[in-house]
Amino acid sequence: MSDVPDDLTWTRAAPPDATGPGPWIEIAFGESQGDDGDAPVYLRETSDPDTVVTTNRRKWDAFVLGVQAGEFDHFVEGFVENPEDPPHA
Repeated sequence: MSDVPDDLTWTRAAPPDATGPGPWIEIAFGESQGDDGDAPVYLRETSDPDTVVTTNRRKWDAFVLGVQAGEFDHFVEGFVENPEDPPHA
C-alpha cells in the first residue's frame, strides 16, 4: 500500500441501518486540482483493508453513472430483493 496516502478519509458504502463490520466497500478520493479527471480514487473492502484498488475520478464517475442507469442490474438479479415486490411465501 506504499502508493496509497496515509491521510485519506474513507467513506463506507453500507445501508444506513447496517450493523457490524460488513464486509463493506470503502472509497476515498485523492487530491485533485479543480476538475481533474485523473485525480485518484481508492477502493477497498473492510475485510481486507490492505488491498486497495486505485482508479481515477473520470472512470469512477462513469461507473457511478452506469450504476444509476441500471447498466449493472443484471449482476444482482436474484440476489437482491426489490423492496416494492411482495415478500416470498
